[in-house]
Amino acid sequence: MGQLMPLLIIVGALVVVLALFTALAGHVRRRGTAGGGLRGAMAAYDEAFHGTAADSYYEIQVQTDRRSPLPDDRWKRGPRSGRRA
Repeated sequence: MGQLMPLLIIVGALVVVLALFTALAGHVRRRGTAGGGLRGAMAAYDEAFHGTAADSYYEIQVQTDRRSPLPDDRWKRGPRSGRRA
């Protein structure tokens, strides 16, 4: 039993740490805080090492924030051009 106790302590500690990480992952998913932090970290990395990737990131953010135009009125069919009479 004396030789088995250190192994049981290590396995127990590993189980506790994995349970804490699982609970933390569930908390982060519920709050939705993981996406913004990871996205910001990758944007900083890209800005430092890949200039064109950072430019693309900022362009995508601008496109996401941009509102799409709404149509003014119903579409009407124009005169039929190119048809022989």
